[in-house]
Amino acid sequence: MNRDDAWRLLTEYTQNDHLIKHALAAEAAVRAYARKYGEDEEKWGILGLIHDFDYEQFPAVPNQHTVEGAKIMRARGWPEELIRAMQSHASYSGVSRESRMEKTLFAVDELTGLITAVALVRPTKDIRDITEIKSIKSKFKDKAFAANVSRQDIVEGAEALGVDLWTEHVPLVLEAMKGIAAELGLAGQQPQ
Repeated sequence: MNRDDAWRLLTEYTQNDHLIKHALAAEAAVRAYARKYGEDEEKWGILGLIHDFDYEQFPAVPNQHTVEGAKIMRARGWPEELIRAMQSHASYSGVSRESRMEKTLFAVDELTGLITAVALVRPTKDIRDITEIKSIKSKFKDKAFAANVSRQDIVEGAEALGVDLWTEHVPLVLEAMKGIAAELGLAGQQPQ
């Protein structure tokens, strides 16, 4: 499987622009961790891209999301390693996170959503304007802000990776997302 296969799978089941951008953000973040750890960047990126591919069509948890995705992936001959990793990002799936790749996907999943929300409330709507981690940290502490983002998952994800949340994890994911700001729709407002 390659990135083109992953993109086709994602876009076959996902038309929602926000979900596609979330997939791209997760891809960028896990790729950054793969580089950091000297792992297979292509494989990790594919996982980030497809981890929620079934969510739009099968949103019910725990009965559908990741369960239906695993069925689809198996029927199409996807490697079991990627199927397992995709399922492991959802705590309710019953699939434990064992590998560094699985732990990384879980660690970046909710954090990419929080960072996206922080960028979108900036006057410029440009993620590249987030220059201080404290602006993300203050929004993290505000439970009403992006209330659907699990702060507990973010904390547990960083702990599982053995990285400091504020000095290592958030900066790495933020920089990865800045690298694809335009693809994420976070490169600022277009002149009218």
